[in-house]
Amino acid sequence: MARKPTITLVSPAYNESQNLKPFYKAVCQAVLPLDRYNWEILLINDGSRDNTWEIITELTGSDPRVKGISLSRNFGKEIALTAGLESIEETDAMIFIDADLQHPPDLIPELVNHWEQGFQIVATQRDSLNTNWLRNLGSRLFYKIMNRFSEIRLEPNATDFRLIDREVLKVLKTFKERTRLFRGLVDWTGFKKVFIKFSAPERLEGKSTFNFNNLSGLAINSFTSYSLWPLRITGFLGLFVLATTCLSLLYMLVTQFVLGYEIYTRMAYFVVFNTFLFGIVLVALGMMAVYIGHIHTEVLLRPLYIVQEKAGFEND
Repeated sequence: MARKPTITLVSPAYNESQNLKPFYKAVCQAVLPLDRYNWEILLINDGSRDNTWEIITELTGSDPRVKGISLSRNFGKEIALTAGLESIEETDAMIFIDADLQHPPDLIPELVNHWEQGFQIVATQRDSLNTNWLRNLGSRLFYKIMNRFSEIRLEPNATDFRLIDREVLKVLKTFKERTRLFRGLVDWTGFKKVFIKFSAPERLEGKSTFNFNNLSGLAINSFTSYSLWPLRITGFLGLFVLATTCLSLLYMLVTQFVLGYEIYTRMAYFVVFNTFLFGIVLVALGMMAVYIGHIHTEVLLRPLYIVQEKAGFEND
C-alpha cells in the first residue's frame, strides 16, 4: 500500500486560548474531504500570558495528530513561524495559518488543489483590508516602496496563510538571518507560485495584538533587510544638499557683490551652509544606524528562539 503524503498545518498562537478549540474543530472539518493525506497540526505558543499552552496540551492529549511547542517568551510571529518550520523533520507540504480564524480553514482544500496542480507555493491575498484609512494608506505605501526599491516583489494584501512544498521548506531551513519577514523570505525563493484571494472574517474572540508599533517596526526591518536603497538615497540626498547649498551661496554672493545689495551678513552664510550639512549628516547617521543595528543582531549569533516545552511529539 502506497504511503499517504503528509501535510502539516503550522499555527502560531499568542493569547489565543479562546480561539484554539474552535480553530481546531474548523480545521478538522476542512480536511475531512482530503483523506488521501495524513494531517498534522502544530500549534506554537509564542509566550502567551493566558492559558493558551494548557489548551494546546489538552488538544495534543485528545488527538495524536496535534503537536505543540511552547517558546520561552514572546518572540513575535515571524520567529514563531520559523520555529514551526524547523520543528517538523519530514513533511510533504506545510500550511501556515493563523489561529484566530481570520485565515479561513475552509480554504485549505483549494490550497491543496493548486499544490496538486504543480504549484510549489500557494499563497493568499485578502481582497480588502477591514482596517482604518490610516492603516490602509500605510499598507499601500509600504508595498509601493518595497516593490519599487527592494530585490523582491510583495503582492499587496498578501498574508502568511499559504501552502509551501517540501522543496521550498528545505531552502527556507537554510536561511539564518535574525531580522526577517517570513513571507518575504518565501517570495524571495522564487519557486512556482499562485495566489488565491479571500475575504477575511472578523476575529472570533479576543483582539489583535499587532499594533502600530509592531507594523511600523516590521515595515522598517523588512525594507532594510531587502534593500540598500536607504543608504543610496542618503548619498543622493548628500549630492542634492551640496548642489542646493552651492546654488544658495552663489545667489547670495551675486546678490551682494555683483548687484550690490547689502542684505546678507557673514552669519547668514554660515547658517545656510551649516544647516544643510547638519541635516545631511543626521540623515546619514540615522540610516547607517539601522543597518549597523542589523549587523549587530546578526553577529551576536543568538538562537532565533528558545523552545521551553513540547507536547505530542512522543510518537516521533
